[in-house]
Amino acid sequence: MELVEILGYIGALIVGLVLGLIGGGGSILTVPILVYFLNFSPIVATGYSLFVVGSTALVGTVRNIKKNSIDFKTAIIFAIPSIITIFMVRSLVIPNLPEVIFTLGGFSLTNSLLIMLIFSITMLLAGWSMIKSKNVISEDTVKQFDSSHYFAIGTQAIGIGALAGLVGAGGGFLIVPALVLLVKLPIKKAISTSLFIIAIQSLIGFLGDLKTLNINWEFLITFTFISIIGIFIGLALSKKISAKRLKRGFGYFTIVMAIYILFKELF
Repeated sequence: MELVEILGYIGALIVGLVLGLIGGGGSILTVPILVYFLNFSPIVATGYSLFVVGSTALVGTVRNIKKNSIDFKTAIIFAIPSIITIFMVRSLVIPNLPEVIFTLGGFSLTNSLLIMLIFSITMLLAGWSMIKSKNVISEDTVKQFDSSHYFAIGTQAIGIGALAGLVGAGGGFLIVPALVLLVKLPIKKAISTSLFIIAIQSLIGFLGDLKTLNINWEFLITFTFISIIGIFIGLALSKKISAKRLKRGFGYFTIVMAIYILFKELF
């Protein structure tokens, strides 16, 4: 096994660790690891990412169910439009993307380049959001939720589903702020609810890839298993680490990764 491959599997552990700590961000790492360390194409990597992140989030969800820390009503309202959107994108849009989107002079925008560019821009926005976020609500905050926010939740869910389908992202970095701002959930409950939503939408989104991708199940299950080990470590550490500091640190890391991907893909 080459050093780059070993680093890829270490990355799988970190993917789970991040998911357990902040309820999202796993796919921000999964796709670059699969593309740059393990040499998968972006289209395959985004599909694999949905399975890895979805399965890992599902394990964390089972643990959170036992702790009664998930707001299921909100999760279902958020998940339904998101699931429909992500499944349609993975089963209808991705398979029909032309190999070359357009050519201008000597430059060709391929479907792989387009996906990585969208992904890196998403990373930049996610990183900035994590750094600037000040919306940490304490556990004893009284929930004051206006039912009129259901429309806003549904609209955001569709947008997150479309993004998740395109770049293989679970969308936790967008879901957690939405749950905190719109539903007024305490941060830890928002993280638990986010993991549940990510698990459902990612795994159902992956179903849209089963007919179009030639899946290496042995590799995918091994990578996912290592990531699951990481989420148990992350969930344990989350009790001892400040969520605010963690989000800021990961936000800076995400921005650096995004800039690296942009330069690597364009130059």
